[in-house]
Amino acid sequence: MTTPAAETKRISKAKPVFYQSKRFRQNIPLFIMLVPGILYYLVFRYLPMGGLVIAFKDYNFHDGILGSAWAGMKYFQILFQSDVTLQIIWNTLKLSLLNLLFGFPAPIVIAIALNEIRRNWLKRWIQTIIYLPHFLSWVIIAGLMLTLFSIDGGTFNKLFEQWGLEPFPFLYRPDSWIAIFIGSGMWKEMGFGAIIYLAALSAIDPSLYESAGLDGAGKLRRIWHITLPGLRTTIILLLILGVGRLMEVGFDQVYNLQNPTVMETAEVISTYVYKVGLQQAQFSLSTAMGLFESVVGLILVLTANALARKFDQGLF
Repeated sequence: MTTPAAETKRISKAKPVFYQSKRFRQNIPLFIMLVPGILYYLVFRYLPMGGLVIAFKDYNFHDGILGSAWAGMKYFQILFQSDVTLQIIWNTLKLSLLNLLFGFPAPIVIAIALNEIRRNWLKRWIQTIIYLPHFLSWVIIAGLMLTLFSIDGGTFNKLFEQWGLEPFPFLYRPDSWIAIFIGSGMWKEMGFGAIIYLAALSAIDPSLYESAGLDGAGKLRRIWHITLPGLRTTIILLLILGVGRLMEVGFDQVYNLQNPTVMETAEVISTYVYKVGLQQAQFSLSTAMGLFESVVGLILVLTANALARKFDQGLF
């Protein structure tokens, strides 16, 4: 015979199990909605990782992945003994660092500027205008850049001719090509990237701005002491993710903007993998380069996160 105290204890233990079961049943529709996303990552992200073994084999179509002979570190040695490969890695790092240096602060500035606009109709119009480039493909963006900067019939060079100046080869000099590359990337993505920061700004307590205004703080001081600290967690999170992509320059942008004249600057890992792997069918070599890129990206993410954790802002 159980005592009242023991019965009460048994019921108290049963309640959490009942509520957890009930909550699980209520959330079944949400779990079903997750299934397509989980399947996508399993089929297109995780299963293909098995193909990385190609980097260590003399792969050919006839023998397949399992039947191809092992090559060990042969293709990694070929990569790092080639001056061309080292130049490609340097190009990738250089363009990624410049993208991070100039492109990362741009959405923050846009978000803060939009947050300071008090007329809602004007704010909506500006948001629409700066968001639109994100929805254009890089084929269209590259066409616009060609229309503006082409040496033969480009808008700017036509203006130079009218002013009696010599045409300037914007797209055919490494320094000006890099400037166009960075600028076009910023123009395309900075508006859309500001959405995350605008969401973070909406969580800042408006009373903080009111109190600062009563204490005589100007707009710049309020931005420095309230807005930026309120965005700090989001900034660090996105910076960690950005550092992890230092070895990854968007294929579409580079491929559509590059030309033979600037190949020494414009050839990066993603375009190299495409040309060597698909066009020349050197699958093992291109897989080795892709694996190297992924490993370096992982190391950069872990390093950036370890530094952020020292300031209690780590991602994991």
